[in-house]
Amino acid sequence: MAFDREQIQSQLAALAARGVFIGTSSWKYQGWLGQLYASARYEYRGKFAATRFERDCLQEYAAVFQTVCVDAAYYDFPRREYLQKLADAVPAGFRFGLKVTDAVTLKKFPNLPRFGLRAGQPNEHFLNADLFATAFLQPCAAIRSKIGVLMFEFSRFWPSDYAQGRDFVADLDRFLSALPPGWPYAIEMRNQNWLAPQYFACLARHGVAHVFNSWEAMPPVSEQLALPGSRTNPQLCAARFLLKPGRKYAEAVKTFQPYDRLQEANPEARAAGRTLIAEGQATGPARQTFIYVNNRLEGNALETIDAMVAEV
Repeated sequence: MAFDREQIQSQLAALAARGVFIGTSSWKYQGWLGQLYASARYEYRGKFAATRFERDCLQEYAAVFQTVCVDAAYYDFPRREYLQKLADAVPAGFRFGLKVTDAVTLKKFPNLPRFGLRAGQPNEHFLNADLFATAFLQPCAAIRSKIGVLMFEFSRFWPSDYAQGRDFVADLDRFLSALPPGWPYAIEMRNQNWLAPQYFACLARHGVAHVFNSWEAMPPVSEQLALPGSRTNPQLCAARFLLKPGRKYAEAVKTFQPYDRLQEANPEARAAGRTLIAEGQATGPARQTFIYVNNRLEGNALETIDAMVAEV
């Protein structure tokens, strides 16, 4: 199915009016030129200007979509100026989904070059509510009206991190108790065996949403939706369709770049997305539903969303 820009714009606007916001994970993909983005808009002296594209394409994105997931916030605490620039590029009804910076969600720094000498070491700021409030929430305050959901992504924990899931839930409970109230919080878990009643009960106590996520080592979103108590906040729902379960991230990148076309349909993910959309429509604006789709799920997030919405 080819991406119909005008049709999807109308459909997404109607869904947003019902409290269902559907968008992509990030937006700066040159593979979307000719689909979502007009190439001529980013030319300089007859040539494509990548700098101009990265600087200005959010405005064109927001003419079609009502929300986007800001992945960049995961890698470093967002500066107030950066967030204000994002907010200025989108209309009033637009809502951002922000991934919370990993400085407070990593128990141990992974062995990745970006962590330098910290790689492999314990993180002293893991679940530091004060640091989160000052370094993350304070810069967000100026654009509060355009923030739809704040997602704490917890990478997969290993036995050396926590012997059992209930130990993490106990730490999470204390952390959520210390957070400033009034913000739309959500938790994304990557340990499938920890999707247990005590985890969902903890989130429900604090009015925090579980992020239904399609990821390498997680059960399909449809299975997560079927778990009792998984809808932990009647006013907020979030989902991220990232990878086909069982597929590694690096494999998906290699397979699908430059993300200019749909290559592999995922019927389960589409059906789960339709379920969430239908639930959100039935609930109406009383519940805000945020659904984000990544290029690495099927090859092109635009066409995935187009198909998901068309099949509702």
